[in-house]
Amino acid sequence: MDASRPRTLPTVVRVVAPVCCAVLAAGCTVPAAEAGRDAPATARAAVPAAANELQTQYQRVIKEVLPSVVQIQASHDLGSGVVYDDKGHIVTNAHVVGSEKTFAVTTASNEEPLTASLVYSYPEQDLAVIRLDKVPAGLRPAVFGDSEKVEVGQIVLAMGSPLGLSSSVTQGIVSATGRTVSEGIAGGGTGATIANMVQTSAAINPGNSGGALVNLDGQVIGIPTLAAADPSLGGSAAAGIGFAIPVSMVRTVADQIIRSGKVVDSGRAALGITGRTVLDDRYQPTGVAVVSVRGGGAADQAGLRPGDIITRLGDTPITTITSLSEALATDRPGRRTTVTYERDGAAKTVAVTLGEQ
Repeated sequence: MDASRPRTLPTVVRVVAPVCCAVLAAGCTVPAAEAGRDAPATARAAVPAAANELQTQYQRVIKEVLPSVVQIQASHDLGSGVVYDDKGHIVTNAHVVGSEKTFAVTTASNEEPLTASLVYSYPEQDLAVIRLDKVPAGLRPAVFGDSEKVEVGQIVLAMGSPLGLSSSVTQGIVSATGRTVSEGIAGGGTGATIANMVQTSAAINPGNSGGALVNLDGQVIGIPTLAAADPSLGGSAAAGIGFAIPVSMVRTVADQIIRSGKVVDSGRAALGITGRTVLDDRYQPTGVAVVSVRGGGAADQAGLRPGDIITRLGDTPITTITSLSEALATDRPGRRTTVTYERDGAAKTVAVTLGEQ
C-alpha cells in the first residue's frame, strides 16, 4: 500500500543529499550574567561550572561516537550510516542505498573511501544494511541503547554528513516519542509508514539520513530519517522537527538481515489487501476501497472482497490509504480486531485476525 502523507504533519521529506558540498555557518550566544546580577556570588559561579560540565559531556560523547558514523556515497545521492559490528556491517536508510548495490564509504579513520556492498534493503521500514568489502583496522562499532528508556526532554546529538559535510553534529532534545509518520515517494522516498518514531529538535538536513541520534551516554537511540516540510514555505524543511527510527526497530531489522540475509519476521500487521483512497463528491477522503485481496490473508479469511470500502479498523477511523497504513503500523500480527466497511451502500462490521506484512 502506498502511503505518502502523515496525519500529524503536512509532509515529510527524506534527508539524503545530492553529491555536493555547501558550507553555511551561523551561531549565537546568550549571555547569562545579566540574569543572575542580583544573585549571590556562589549561585552565579555555579552557572558556568554547570555549563562547562555539560560542554565536557558533549565533547566526550562526540569523541566516542563520531568514529562509528560514516558517510555513504551512491552514484547520485549521499547519506550517512552507523557501524553496526566489527565485521564491517553498516546500518543506514533504504532510501540512502536506493536501487544500488555498491557504495563508497568514508570512515572517520580512513581518508580514502572504502568500497561496500549491499546486504539487504528493507524499504517497508526504510532500513538497509551494507558491508565493507574490506574491514579497516580500528573500525569502531557504535553502542546501541534501549528504546524503552528514551524520554521526552532528553538531550540528544544528531551525527552525520548534512550537505556532504562529514562528521557534523547538531544538538537538540527528544521532542516526542511514539510518532507514526509516512514518508513520501517523491525524490526517491520509500513511501514507508513507520511507527514509534522519535521526534527531535536536533537539526536534520539532507545527508543526515542513516546517521546516528545519540544520547549523552554515548548510545545510539535512533537513525535520523525524515524532516518535516512546511507547505507554507514551499515545501522547505520545517526547523526543529525531525524524526528518527527507534533503535529497537533498527536492531530487530539489522539482526535479521545479518543473520538471514533478509527480513524474515517484520513484526508489522497487515490486512492482505491493496487499496486506494475514496473521495466523496466534495473531494474529501472517506475511506479505502479494496482493490484486491490476497488469498489466505487476513481480509480474505474475514470475507472482505474487492469493492468493499473500509471506514474503520477497530476504533480507529480510516479515511485514506495512509491512515490505514498508520493504523496497521501501530498494531501487531495475530491481534483480533474488527473491520468496518461498506458494501452496496450498507455498513458492515466483521472480526479479523491481523496477518503479517
